[in-house]
Amino acid sequence: MRDYQKEFDARVAFIRALVADAHVSGIVFGNSGGKDCALVGILCKAACDDTVGVLMPCASGRNFGSDTDDALAVSAQFGIEARRIDLTAARQAMLDALPAVTEMTDAAIANIAPRLRMTTLYAIAGSENRLVAGTGNRSERYMGYFTKWGDGACDFNPIADLTVTEVYEFLEFLRAPRCIIDKAPSAGLFEGQTDEQEMGVTYAAVDEYILHGTGSEQDRAVIERYHARAGHKLRLPPVFDESVSD
Repeated sequence: MRDYQKEFDARVAFIRALVADAHVSGIVFGNSGGKDCALVGILCKAACDDTVGVLMPCASGRNFGSDTDDALAVSAQFGIEARRIDLTAARQAMLDALPAVTEMTDAAIANIAPRLRMTTLYAIAGSENRLVAGTGNRSERYMGYFTKWGDGACDFNPIADLTVTEVYEFLEFLRAPRCIIDKAPSAGLFEGQTDEQEMGVTYAAVDEYILHGTGSEQDRAVIERYHARAGHKLRLPPVFDESVSD
């Protein structure tokens, strides 16, 4: 049986060592009201009392409703400082300006919010001598289901090795609010969006494939297609090396 208390202690020690080595004053993370940021926030708060979770609603109605309520529920239960900034106007300013230089696709529009949020977190971190904690899990990373230089950017990530299934198990162990545990995973990119519906495969199927290499033919096809397209997100940008070109 998995010892989540031992794992909790090890992850907290990992974060505490990073904070000490970086000589920073604290940690900041995006608190979207979802499962991953809830776990990251709980771990970071246990490791560093000066941990701030930032709520960053951006255009989507659920950001201002259930997402905000759920994010605040985690903050209240675990004593995590919560700050809120509305990024809707900043997003709209970009949407107003960008047509002058390009014709925007739906995917490009959807990725504006995650990148604005990461810009916000790094502005806070740079102003207050903090580290930015990442909140992506192993399943999302394998599928490439994150925004490059958006929610995929961070200074460290204490849950990147955990599948979605393991994140939920961890939250159950920590007695996180039911509103978080029972919530359908969603990046909140647009109204009514859920991860599984958009990908066309469940996280349970993704996790089965990652951990055991098994699954239905249909699920495997979807997972392998997503993973193959994710290569550029999972590697550092290529740089010119004169010794290779000779």
